[in-house]
Amino acid sequence: MVNPNECAGLATTAEVNEVDIAIVGGAMAGATLALGLAQLVQKQVEELKLATSKGSLPLKIALIETHKPSNEHPGFDARSIAISHGSIFQLEQLGLWQQLESLATPISNIHVSDRGHFGMTELNSESFHLPYLGQVVELEAVGNKLFSLLEKSDIALYCPNKLQSIEACRDSQLLTLEDGQQIAAKLVVAADGVNSKVRQAFKQPLEQVDFGQSAIIANIHTEQPHEGWAYERFTQTGPLALLPMADCNGESRLSLVWALPPDEAEHLLSAPKREFIDKLQQAFGYRAGRFIDIGNRFSYPLLLSYMPRPIYHRTVFLGNAAQTLHPIAGQGFNLGLRDVMCLIDVIQQELAKAQLSKQALTNVDGEPQSAVDVGSAALTHAYLERRKADRQSTMNNIEFLVRGFSNDYWPLVIGRNLGLRLLSWFPPLKTPVAQKAMGWVKS
Repeated sequence: MVNPNECAGLATTAEVNEVDIAIVGGAMAGATLALGLAQLVQKQVEELKLATSKGSLPLKIALIETHKPSNEHPGFDARSIAISHGSIFQLEQLGLWQQLESLATPISNIHVSDRGHFGMTELNSESFHLPYLGQVVELEAVGNKLFSLLEKSDIALYCPNKLQSIEACRDSQLLTLEDGQQIAAKLVVAADGVNSKVRQAFKQPLEQVDFGQSAIIANIHTEQPHEGWAYERFTQTGPLALLPMADCNGESRLSLVWALPPDEAEHLLSAPKREFIDKLQQAFGYRAGRFIDIGNRFSYPLLLSYMPRPIYHRTVFLGNAAQTLHPIAGQGFNLGLRDVMCLIDVIQQELAKAQLSKQALTNVDGEPQSAVDVGSAALTHAYLERRKADRQSTMNNIEFLVRGFSNDYWPLVIGRNLGLRLLSWFPPLKTPVAQKAMGWVKS
């Protein structure tokens, strides 16, 4: 795969590990992709009754990740995320939700309101004859579970390790790791977040929209049980979201994401607990009961970051490396998972197009070997075309929500409150809104 004349960075004394797909970044998107691809390949092997040993699957996959899961891991930290109903269906297809379900807390109802105004509405799972609208998981617990699955798989796991450099060759990408190991991959998948080292190495453009807000995230203890309610409250400074979490030591918990002006967020980040809880209670009200305690607080700036073209030579960018969203509608991971599912589907179609047979999956010695160039321009461009509409639509909708609900411009105030009230007065109007919230969109 690697021609020394093409790759100046090739070490002549070091062994180069050749793989089909190298995934850089092993947080939610990267780990899910790796495990999904491994399942796809294993299924084909079983269908074709190929005899394989560990690490010898026909599609060789490597995953490079800097940290093992912990609360210090930027992708598996103290945050909680909402996984939509549609995303759960996709995770079930990958055989992963069955492993994660015990860590999840269902969202049975969603209450949306505009602070200080008359607009409010509710979405209820019973209305759609569903057991839940989505589920909430804590990233650190999910990270530990996914990592244990990776360790048991046929994936070549380079962790803890870090990408030092990457060089584009004609038929592969050459990755050099921090410890000196080198990997030649037909396809590189950058799942390494908004500050993607892969993107920076190839000098690919990143567009950013600064919303002039910072988010404070924390876990809140409440006096009354949440009973599966999630809340989205729009305030003058920005949205305030509360997600139901599993009880801890018998106490009901909610996961908070609160958008504020940066100076106010900085002040509240270090304010005494009592002051913070009082300010939060004042901004949110008592619909969820009385807030009685708060865990550690964290903050980060709220930006819309996106790559206009999330592909490069033998490289695909997905998840937060391709786009990072404002958390107003909790769509970040759900959009990234649709990236993952689309890439798996495109690769699967390429394998099918090649009419993969037992002979095509093996070399002359009978060893498993892929007959498909998974890094071809045709494959990466097919992925780009498939993801274009969903990415653009989701980003436009998020920006519209942030702009439309973070101000007191009266025409917008009246319009958004009438919109919320119409959803309550005419329940059939809730169906398309609920479908979006539950992630039922085409990739």
